Amino acid sequence: MHHRAPLPARLADLPRAPAAAGVPRRARCRRRGGRCAGQGLPHPDWDAWKDSPLALAQAHETREKLKAAHSELAEEGAIEIVIIKTTGDMILDKPLADIGGKGLFTKEIDDALLQGRIDIAVHSMKDVPTYLPEGTILPCNLPREDVRDAFICLTANSLAELPAGSVVGSASLRRQSQILYRYPSLKVVNFRGNVQTRLRKLKEGDVSATLLALAGLRRLNMAENATAVLSVEEMLPAVAQGAIGIACRSNDDKMMEYLSSLNHEDTRLAVACEREFLAVLDGNCRTPIAAYAYRDKDGNCSFRGLLASPDGSKVFETTRSGPYSFDDMVELGKDAGHELKAKAGPGFFDSLQ
Repeated sequence: MHHRAPLPARLADLPRAPAAAGVPRRARCRRRGGRCAGQGLPHPDWDAWKDSPLALAQAHETREKLKAAHSELAEEGAIEIVIIKTTGDMILDKPLADIGGKGLFTKEIDDALLQGRIDIAVHSMKDVPTYLPEGTILPCNLPREDVRDAFICLTANSLAELPAGSVVGSASLRRQSQILYRYPSLKVVNFRGNVQTRLRKLKEGDVSATLLALAGLRRLNMAENATAVLSVEEMLPAVAQGAIGIACRSNDDKMMEYLSSLNHEDTRLAVACEREFLAVLDGNCRTPIAAYAYRDKDGNCSFRGLLASPDGSKVFETTRSGPYSFDDMVELGKDAGHELKAKAGPGFFDSLQ
């Protein structure tokens, strides 16, 4: 058993030597290798994050917010970032659906959290399964970034301008299905890797164009690479796209106190609404699903949801509006999910297995 200083969390991803008896450890915050980040000071000899700059950016964002909110965490060494390389980050030559789905981006981090090797975990919420592991809680969502997707191409200014037969690279079935639905003359191929890798492959001519989350580009200070930003009407975002969530153990009151102080309630409610919609549809990496909940100009919740076949031949959509409150928005998301589930029918889901 190791002792922890009464400071915040550790981000763990790599195995650590046990602390010497009686020597307290620095708080650690965990982050998922490749996309999630935890707070803390980088280890002097730590370089495991080099292949996941977006995850590192999210870790640093979380760390800075914790330091600003709690003076004791601003002390040198109070927070340590630990990188955890996940299975989903390491296997890049296969579609996510073929290797186990999005849970592969969080399992190793969840295990480290439950084992006490880290104290908090920073996640991209779009990668978090709808059901959290028992013993963990997610008390904090940071303010949501722009939810839209960026179109990146060296030869055209929009998807509509691409010549018939052009190849668009994307690892997301959500994006693939919506592209094929609106532009059936285009071709889509699986296209995985971090942001830098995808941009390099695009420049090398592997594909004609690609789509990336604008939020990720902005967090990396790479938004200038976007040729155009797609409206949510043209490309409905992934559930919880642009949102960062921070988890801790459900029995760790101190961590919950730290994290709750950072929570952005509008984001938490929007994410809860969208995730309820996803849960009803039992969404996985074989099911193209998109959703977006936001506070409209009247202060109410506006919601759009989409369910599609991977080839874009079938698309079911719905809209909702209601009070911007937790219970109402959870019910709204649930109701929207049941509507699309009924519209699609059981045979639709059987065909995706």
